[in-house]
Amino acid sequence: MFTPVEARFGVQPIAFTNAPNTVLQSGQSPFANQEHPLGTIVRAYDPTFGEGEFIYLLGVVNTVVGLLVTWDASTFQTAILASTANLNQPVAVAMSANVATNYGWYQISGMATVLKSAVQVTVAPLKVYISGTAGRIFVTSTSGKEIMGARTANLTTVTSTTSTVVVHLSRPFAQGQIT
Repeated sequence: MFTPVEARFGVQPIAFTNAPNTVLQSGQSPFANQEHPLGTIVRAYDPTFGEGEFIYLLGVVNTVVGLLVTWDASTFQTAILASTANLNQPVAVAMSANVATNYGWYQISGMATVLKSAVQVTVAPLKVYISGTAGRIFVTSTSGKEIMGARTANLTTVTSTTSTVVVHLSRPFAQGQIT
């Protein structure tokens, strides 16, 4: 479990989601439970995976832990990573079931547990690609679907029946168009 290592007070726990207020008092903001400005980046540490970076974003419907999302750099709104080539968008890993209108952390660097499609992943730092299943990765080379800044980091072969794989992230980005 990642624990923030920032020298600041009140950092929302990495695996938590905050929902906006639904019952407002006079003059109260509907975003009172937004703990940080959208786009805030913090570092956190996990005893197994080491240190990573996390960005605070606005959730999207059907988000689950380990799901890959893209996010808009001007609104900080997430979208489930579409199975589309040449997206040219930043990618992050959901750390909570941060659904629509909620706020939470998404991993952008370090070792992360990511949802994968039903394929075997051998031991090696393999390139990762956008799967045919939205929000998931796989290791089969697919034109225009490479996730730049992401490589597998599993120490043993991961069977096709296992739903996740460890991936090393370095501010990942969905591949743009190649001409």
